[in-house]
Amino acid sequence: MPIFEYLLVNKKKETVSSTIEAADKLSAINNLRSRGQLIKIEEKGAKKELSFSFGKKKKGAKTEELVMFTRQLSAMVSAGVPILRSLNSMAKHAESANFRDTVNAVIKDIEGGMSFADALSKHPETFNDIYVNMVAAGETGGILDDILKRLALQQEKNSSMKKKIKGAMTYPIVLLIITIIAFFILMIFIIPVIGKTIKDMGGPDAKLPMLTEIMLGISDFVVSFWYIIIPIFVGSIWLLIRYIKTPKGRVKFHNIIIKVPAVGPIVKKVAIARFTRTFSALIGAGVAVLEALDVTSRAVGNVAYEKSLKEATKRVQNGEVLSKIIAEQDDLYPPIVAQMLSVGEETGQTDKVLVKVADFYEEEVDTAIDGVSSIIEPVMIVAMGIVIALVAVSVMGPITSMAGQVKE
Repeated sequence: MPIFEYLLVNKKKETVSSTIEAADKLSAINNLRSRGQLIKIEEKGAKKELSFSFGKKKKGAKTEELVMFTRQLSAMVSAGVPILRSLNSMAKHAESANFRDTVNAVIKDIEGGMSFADALSKHPETFNDIYVNMVAAGETGGILDDILKRLALQQEKNSSMKKKIKGAMTYPIVLLIITIIAFFILMIFIIPVIGKTIKDMGGPDAKLPMLTEIMLGISDFVVSFWYIIIPIFVGSIWLLIRYIKTPKGRVKFHNIIIKVPAVGPIVKKVAIARFTRTFSALIGAGVAVLEALDVTSRAVGNVAYEKSLKEATKRVQNGEVLSKIIAEQDDLYPPIVAQMLSVGEETGQTDKVLVKVADFYEEEVDTAIDGVSSIIEPVMIVAMGIVIALVAVSVMGPITSMAGQVKE
C-alpha cells in the first residue's frame, strides 16, 4: 500500500509530522481527520508533473458561462449521470466555440485515463487553482456534486462583487473623460474665437482681468501644441496602466490604494471577503490547510494580503495557529476575522464560520460602494460645474463689461 506523509495539529494543539499507510489518499484523509486538523498530506515519493505551453495565450471562458457550466454539471452528476456523459452533453450545448473546445479537450484527457481535476488543470485560463483544487478534493472525497454547487455559488458571489465595483467606477470615469474632452474642445475651438472677439471689441491696448488672461494663455498654448499635448497625455495614461500591470508597479499601486481615504477601506473589505469565501470553500471541500492558504493567497486580489497569507502559510507549516497569526496583523484584518477563525478552529467548523464572515463583508462592500458612489457623483458634477463656471466668468465677464461701455 502507498505511504502518505502528513502534517496536522492534534487536539492538544501540538503539531504532528509523520507518515501513514493507506489504500489511497481518501482513506488516509478519513483516518487522519479524527486525530485533528489536517494541514498537509501527499504521497511519499510522488512526482509532480511539469507542463509547458508555447504560443498565443488562450482566452478563458466568460464568468457567466463557467457558472452555468458548473451548476448544470453539478445537477447532472447529482442525478447519477456519469461525468463523461455529462461533459459530452455540456460540450454540445456550449455557447462559445472556445469553451466547447476546452470541454472537448477535457473529455479527451479523461478518456485517456486522466482524472477530472488533472484534465481541468491543463486549462488554467478557464479553470483556476481554486476550481481545480476543489474538484480534486471532491473526487477524492466522493462529493463532486456538492463541491460543484459550492464552486458555482462562490463564482456567482465573486462575479456579483466585481460587477458592483465596476458599476460604481463606470459613472465617475465617464464623467472624467467627458470633462477632459470638453476642456480640450473649449481650449482649442471655443476660447480662441471668444478671445478674438474680446480683443476686437477692446482694441489692442485693452486691459483684461487676470483670470481671462490666464484662460487665453492656456488656450493659446493648447492650440499651438495640441499635437504634442494630447499624445503625451494619452501616452502617459497608457504607460501608467502598463506599469501597474508589471509586478513592481502592481505592488506599488496596491500599497498606495490601500491607504487612500474612502477607497482603502473598500479594498480591504473586498480582500477579506475574497479570503474568507475562498478559504472556507477550499477547507469545506477537504483541501489541506496549507494548500488552501497557498491557493487563497493568489485569489485575494491585493499584494498586501497575498504577502500576508503567504507568510501565514509558512508559519502554519511551522506549527503556529492561523487565527493567532491573523490577529497579529490588525492593520489588514479587523479583530472579528481572527475571532471567528479561532471559533472555527476550536469547533472544527472553520468553513461554516468563515462563510458567515464572507457574507458579512460582502454586504459591507455593497454598502460602502453605494456610499462612495453617492459622494463621488455629486463631487464630479460640482467639479465639472466649477470648470465651466471659471471658463464662463473669464470670457463672458469682459464681453459684458465691454458691451456696457459701448452702450455708454
